[in-house]
Amino acid sequence: MIPIDIINEFYNPGSKAHTILIKHGQLVAARAVDIACKIPEHKPDLKFIEEAAILHDIGIFKTNSPTIGCTGDQPYIVHGVLGREILDSKGMEGHGLVCERHVGVGVTIEDIKTQNLPLPERDMLPVSIEEQIICYADKFFSKDSKMGEERSVDEVVAKLQKYGQEKVNKFMLWAKMFSEV
Repeated sequence: MIPIDIINEFYNPGSKAHTILIKHGQLVAARAVDIACKIPEHKPDLKFIEEAAILHDIGIFKTNSPTIGCTGDQPYIVHGVLGREILDSKGMEGHGLVCERHVGVGVTIEDIKTQNLPLPERDMLPVSIEEQIICYADKFFSKDSKMGEERSVDEVVAKLQKYGQEKVNKFMLWAKMFSEV
């Protein structure tokens, strides 16, 4: 399985969305693999991490996100669920779970209800070590005009503050677990 081949089934190579998705996925994959190599005691699956990190945002083309070249009709927050549907339909359920569970530091059913999010009412939290690593690594890279510039831990924390201290605490737990602070 070659992640770029799967992406090419849904995106026009060379399009803005394709270029952004590939670059972002590669940045996240490189950081995630680097993190995984630092924690061999957890026995992370490096091949899976690389594949899933490249594919984690595959659902963005179905969202209404013109700044990143996506002209779908769904809100951006749904891209993880949409990505899971795509990869599940290809028999890639593990990769699909990464798509669904990487948003923020994970989304709880309580988040969905209290914020009235347009998501299925279920917990979408990273569980496996691979899911946690990819979710964590993803927070360091945007898909906007600063794409390619890696955020610092402090910059990620500042962005997460608006979602509450619980989200910051989860991120910082990962930062400690992955020996980054």
